[in-house]
Amino acid sequence: MAEILAKIADIEAEMARTQKNKATMGHLGLLKAKIAKLKRELITPASSGGKPGEGFEVTKTGDARVGLIGFPSVGKSTLMSILTGTESEAADYEFTTLTCIPGTIHYRGAKIQMLDLPGIIEGAKDGKGRGKQVIAVARSCNLILIVLDAAKPAHHKRLIETELEGFGIRLNKQPPKIAFERKDKGGGVFFSTAVQATHLDQETASIICKEYRIASCSIILREDATADELIDVIEGNRVYIPCLYVVNKVDAVTMEELELYDRLPHYVPICGRLEWNLDGLMEEIWDELKLVRVYTKPKGQIPDFKEPVILKGHRDSQHTVEAFCNRLHKAIMHNFKYAIVWGTSVKFNPQKCGKDHVLHDQDVVQIVKKAG
Repeated sequence: MAEILAKIADIEAEMARTQKNKATMGHLGLLKAKIAKLKRELITPASSGGKPGEGFEVTKTGDARVGLIGFPSVGKSTLMSILTGTESEAADYEFTTLTCIPGTIHYRGAKIQMLDLPGIIEGAKDGKGRGKQVIAVARSCNLILIVLDAAKPAHHKRLIETELEGFGIRLNKQPPKIAFERKDKGGGVFFSTAVQATHLDQETASIICKEYRIASCSIILREDATADELIDVIEGNRVYIPCLYVVNKVDAVTMEELELYDRLPHYVPICGRLEWNLDGLMEEIWDELKLVRVYTKPKGQIPDFKEPVILKGHRDSQHTVEAFCNRLHKAIMHNFKYAIVWGTSVKFNPQKCGKDHVLHDQDVVQIVKKAG
């Protein structure tokens, strides 16, 4: 591991010495590809037959998973205990939490699993502390809450982002619009752009592919993507997760200091100890998870508003009538005829809809099956 870290440091030093211009674009792209490959070795070391980190194998339950991440002693355990009722040991000294502690929040008919992860330290991505296990669990979350102490330096935010990015987690970003396809036959690197490209060209893309030993492939840019984004697509192991920056202990700072945090996007100020703005935090969590509640209505009966069907995902294709039917039972679509929908997703109430109709939050649906 020390050898890999030394190689990464050498390459980063060379990148810092290299001027950024069109002539050096290909060389910088090559160095970035080398770093990405070395970091992959850090993340997925060869198996040595040892036991995984105790306390980190948590079964995924509920409709969504939210992870609390932060440096030690920022108030994660206190926040977890208040929101879920789960006893997570809290104290005024660092590293109180040593394992991953799960809890469940029942909110607006949905079951949201919340994980209180041990405090990470700077250098976690390089194997320090138990950072690897912590961030590996974070990759499985639908939403990450980075908990910050309002009284501590604001650069802690960037330090945590760096650790997460080192493990292939991209916060509040969408996958790059790059169509990449490996090809078995020869032909070299086919590079095409549907937009004006200012960060990537044929030479840079070819150099990056050569470093990955890709002799033949097709690359089509549908946005002005960077070399880092092309490397992310080639690596294929990146996860794109929404994130909220939860600034805790706001009672300990002045209004002027708090206004500095107010400039951050995706920022939520709270005080866990005094239970300030926890309702606002839950509303932000709900909005970021993009959960859609759909109520069932059996024929001739009133809708069941007690147990909504929760549709997950950020794409419209995950909120369709077909997705709703599959959540109930996959066999329903075999005899599906149409759906009767009440709610904001239709122009008329009720309205007859097909399987591709996109449902909105709190719609009511009645499924009509084929005769016989």
